[in-house]
Amino acid sequence: MTLRIRIALRDWDYMTPMILGDVSSSKLDIQVDRVGTLVSHLGKSPEHEAAEMSFSRYIQLRHDGDESVVGIPNFIMRGFRHRCVITTKNSGLTKLGDLAGKRIGVTGWRDSGNTWTRAALRREGVGVEDAMWYAGRLTEAHPIVDRLDGFGRPGLIEACPGERPMVELLREGELDAIFTPFMPEGYFEPDSPFRQLLPNFREDERRYFDEVGYVPGMHLIGVKAAIIAEHPWAVAELSSVIDQSQRVWAAKRRKYAETTPWMFEEILNCARDLPEGWDASGYAFNRPMIDDFAHELHVQGIMKRRMTPEELFAFDVDGQPIQSA
Repeated sequence: MTLRIRIALRDWDYMTPMILGDVSSSKLDIQVDRVGTLVSHLGKSPEHEAAEMSFSRYIQLRHDGDESVVGIPNFIMRGFRHRCVITTKNSGLTKLGDLAGKRIGVTGWRDSGNTWTRAALRREGVGVEDAMWYAGRLTEAHPIVDRLDGFGRPGLIEACPGERPMVELLREGELDAIFTPFMPEGYFEPDSPFRQLLPNFREDERRYFDEVGYVPGMHLIGVKAAIIAEHPWAVAELSSVIDQSQRVWAAKRRKYAETTPWMFEEILNCARDLPEGWDASGYAFNRPMIDDFAHELHVQGIMKRRMTPEELFAFDVDGQPIQSA
């Protein structure tokens, strides 16, 4: 008899083989719920046994002593953040260091991606105290919600004036830059008024990788602790299926690269610029990245206590307990 796992995931292309059934498990009946917004608290969700989770919000659970969710060091969303800083085409800003003293918009203060972007900014000498920050919705289509999440500081970290969309504020000169991984509608059109702040963000990202040795992880897989307590083998099985789906998709993407012009060249460049296995799952491989992220959350004032990697993960991707250092 198989164990049913209903997992909430965003539409990542490399999950396609798993969703289509090309990759499966004889032990798990994996049912995927495709979601646009991550589950707010997996431990309290009656619909799901597992879910894609924000790395920062998972650490918050551990920080607060909430052990209802077990995190697996399988980072389902990774990405460089240098490309996620946009400005206007007529802006004179061309370096992260240029953002000192500027007005920066973010889609959520403690979001994992924005935490990593501020980390990249700190490496260029611009800390939280060195800019004016506004949290708000990216476009009119996005909902008005609390994006400060309790971290507002008058005169330093505030909500966008009148809850106006940040793209409007940027276009009108009320903001100097925005942090966003998802570009607004029309961004890729020739007449878009916006551009990436860094003219050659790829070179900056390559330099960043050479310095830190990893591609930052934003989201990971979480499983309800009650499921793991009863079925400890499910950790390894679920992680294995997810990894297999990613490998199958990577092979298909190389085979069918012609579906997007110049994708073939991009795949070659990625293979040249990043070492094989750069996106590997597992605690030992990802420990430096985990440690750096926990450090950033503390330095940036999001976590009161500096968490250690051993406090954050109880099980490795093979289901084995992680020993404290």
